[in-house]
Formats: sequence, structure tokens, C-alpha cells
Amino acid sequence: MRTKTDFLIIGSGLAGLSMAIKAAEYGKVIIATKAGLNDSNTVYAQGGIAAVIDVDDDFEKHINDTLVAGAGICDEEVVRKVVTNAPALIDELIRWGAKFDKTKDGEFDLAREGGHSEHRILHHKDNTGFEIQRALSEKIKNNPNITVLENHFSVELITQHHLGKIVKRHHTDTECYGAYVLDLETGKVKTILSKFTCLATGGAGNLYLNTTNPVTATGDGIAMMYRAKGIIDNMEFVQFHPTALYNPGEHPDFLISEALRGFGAILKTVDGKEFMQNYDERGCLAPRDIVARAIDNEIKTRGDDYVLLDCTHLDKESLIDHFPNIYQKCLSLNIDITKRPIPVIPAAHYLCGGIKVDLNARTSIRNLYAAGETTCTGLHGANRLASNSLLEALVYADLAIKDAVHFIGNVEINEAVPDWNDEGTSHPEEMILITQSLKEVQQIMSVYVGIVRSEVRLKRAYDRLWTIYNETEALYKASKLSKPLCELRNLINVGYLVIKHAYARKESIGLHYMSNEQFSKKKK
Repeated sequence: MRTKTDFLIIGSGLAGLSMAIKAAEYGKVIIATKAGLNDSNTVYAQGGIAAVIDVDDDFEKHINDTLVAGAGICDEEVVRKVVTNAPALIDELIRWGAKFDKTKDGEFDLAREGGHSEHRILHHKDNTGFEIQRALSEKIKNNPNITVLENHFSVELITQHHLGKIVKRHHTDTECYGAYVLDLETGKVKTILSKFTCLATGGAGNLYLNTTNPVTATGDGIAMMYRAKGIIDNMEFVQFHPTALYNPGEHPDFLISEALRGFGAILKTVDGKEFMQNYDERGCLAPRDIVARAIDNEIKTRGDDYVLLDCTHLDKESLIDHFPNIYQKCLSLNIDITKRPIPVIPAAHYLCGGIKVDLNARTSIRNLYAAGETTCTGLHGANRLASNSLLEALVYADLAIKDAVHFIGNVEINEAVPDWNDEGTSHPEEMILITQSLKEVQQIMSVYVGIVRSEVRLKRAYDRLWTIYNETEALYKASKLSKPLCELRNLINVGYLVIKHAYARKESIGLHYMSNEQFSKKKK
């Protein structure tokens, strides 16, 4: 089956949906999402979206906080562009129907999170992402120019390679003509041809055993971009959220929002002793990389399974009102957070690297744009500042469509693209081969490429992953396409990139920490 459209958007989080809403003003749009419309990383974003709203705040403060958190390798031009564009796009988001909490005086109830010098986080209780997704989904459903293909897995980007032409790696003349997309209900691969293709596929948290990401976060866009010979950058910077709920057997890990620490919650060891002041003068509100390493260090040196996040000293009514979902989730596990501390551990949360894009959200492949967590814009540097991710997605989605519409009259759909050929393939006889390989990949990444790394660990991870890669590629070439097989293949590609980039960066910086520089408590 062949379908033609002006814009093909792969992914249905904040970046994808906001791109679709804006693109629909200029042409026909297809959104391809591998699960349901609302199954995205955005839904899991509890804390909020950062923007300069309060009169006591200003752009320079937000810019400086972002640069400091990014450990000196942010692109300052990008940081300024994102921060200064924020207020207008927040207003637009509100006009689209998103609701943010307000005080009794009618002002926005702005929260503060780690690394922020001011209260600037707009939120909706502790399920901000869910609220934003709700509002955008409603606009999508009522737009006649937008077609949503749920349960459609994008397998490969279509480039000159599929026309039988040789494309050199990172060649500037590579073009994207759309994507091959697997209909998960019929098992058939559709050829979707487009003038512009936009990747908004989210992160890759499922590289790790413990992650706050949904099961859909398997690095699909990054892997497709890599196989299409596009530029990927900064993959060594995997952010581990310091506080995921310790509940063995649950997947994904339930996120305990950083906003809770901004609200006054305190990290303690299992015997009730505060420890963050021993690592950073900002204590529990230090940037995430510092807090995550501190927790990791306490757990390993003490031999504990977790640390505690203590809220018991906070006002009960305000605590429950601001964090109703966290309260109810913990209560379901017989933890009343007004009376007992929450057991927490670090978990893979956000990928700061990804598909390299410029200030117009263009990738290194012509007519291919990207926005959201799947990208490397230069905003986050070596460590993302809390609540800058939804903001980045919103800004770059806007930049992508504004840029694309300048060229829409000059881009033609390429009719010469052949359809997908799966002749000679069959369904895998043993799914256990796929599921076991996935477990091995997650184990390798968690043990050797986690919060703390070393050259020895990275080399071992590469060697182990290489074996699984060869086995999986052989299986892929002989098999009918399936979601588990494609996701495994993508995670292996992304895992390789994380290892490769981590090995290349010898010094510890931000989220990339090498064990040859021992992480220790700060000197008093």
C-alpha cells in the first residue's frame, strides 16, 4: 500500500502533536505512532514545563541555570532561542486548551526544581504531561487535515539508498522521501511518501533495566537516522532521574517528581541521615547528575537497596493537593507519604543526545526534521535542566514547521520509491530469542554503561553487544517484521552509539562519569 502526504510525523508526544497541528495549516498530515495516540513519553512528564513567567524572574537567569546544569557544553545560541521563545509558545499551548495550576489570586502556581534559581515551572498537579497530551489530542482528533495511524511502527526512513543509489555516510546530499511503516494489525508494510518527514519518536529509556520511560521508548528515530547515515551526537549523556519509586518488579519505574524536592522533601539514607549536603552546597536541589551519583554512591558504599525521600515534615494538605498521583501510587503500596518516607532509586530517564539538528530543527538529511527527546539540539549540553524537555519539544516543533513551509512549494514527492520487499522471510519460530536478547541488552547497559563507567566496562559492553547485534541482524534478515524484533534491533543500534560516544569522551563531565575519577563527598 502506498500513501502520499505533505507531512509525515513519526511520534505522538508533545513534539509530534504540536508539529502536526501547525503543519495542518499548510497541507495534509499523517501521524504514525506505534501504539495509541496517547502512548508517549509526554504523558509520563510529571513535573512541568519551564518558562520565565514571574516578574521576579528573567531570561538571563533561566539561560544561566541551563548553562550551569549543562556543564559548559550547551550551545548558548540555542539556549537563548529556546528560553526567549518560551512565553509566547506557552500562551499558545494554553490557547490550545492546556491548563496549568493557579494560586487563589489567579496567578500561575510556579514550582521550583533542582538547578533552577527561581520558581518558573508551570504544572498541572503532578501529571503535567498528561494534561498537555489531553489538550493536544483533542485538537488533533478534530482536524480534518490530520490522519492518525495508530499501531503503525516506522521501520526505516526512505532515502536514495532505497533507489539503488550509493549514499556516503553523513553525505550532505542525502534526502528523505518518507518511511516504510509496519501496520501492526495486518503485518503489512506501507510505503508512506511525503514532502517532509518529522521524527518525534522520544527517548530510549528501555536500554536499561530501570527506567521511568514507557515501554515504547526504544530509540526508534535515532536508530532509523543512524541506519540512514545521518548525524547523531552526544549519546553518552544519559540522564538518570535520581528518584524513581523503589518497587521491584514494576516496569516502568514510577517517577517521583523532582518537584517534590522543590516542594521541600529531603533525601536520607535508610537510617534517617541526610546526605546531600555532603556532596553539593545546593543539597537536594542540586542538578540531577549530581543527585543521581550521590544516591548511587550511598547505595553502593552502604550496601543498601535504596535511599529515602522524606516528606513527613511537610504540610499534609498541601502535599496531597500538589502531588495527588504520587500520594495515591505510594498509598497503593501501603506507603502514606505524609507519615513514611518514600524508598527511591535512580532510573534511566532522559537522553540528552540524539539526532543532531540545527537552529531550524533540520537534520543532516534533507527534508527531514526532528524535535523532542530524539534530538540533540545543544540545549541540554552534558545534563538537562529539570523541566526544559517539554519546552525544547515545543520550541523545536514550532521551528521545524516554520522552516518547512518556506520550501513546501519546491519539494516534490518521489514516486520512484519501491515498495517494501520481504520475499523469502518467515515468522520467527522462537520469540524467546528476541525476549532473551532484549534482557541481555538491558543487563549489559545497566551494569557497564550506567551512572558510573570505565574504559574496561565500556569495552566489555561493546564486545557483548556485538555478539547480540550479529545474531539479531541474521534473525532480522530472515524474518517477517514484528514490533519486538524491530525494537530490539533499534535498541542495539542505540546502545552501540551510547557506548561508542562514551568511550570517545575520556573525561568525566555532566552525566558521563568515568570511575577513574573517584566520585567522593565534597570537602567541608
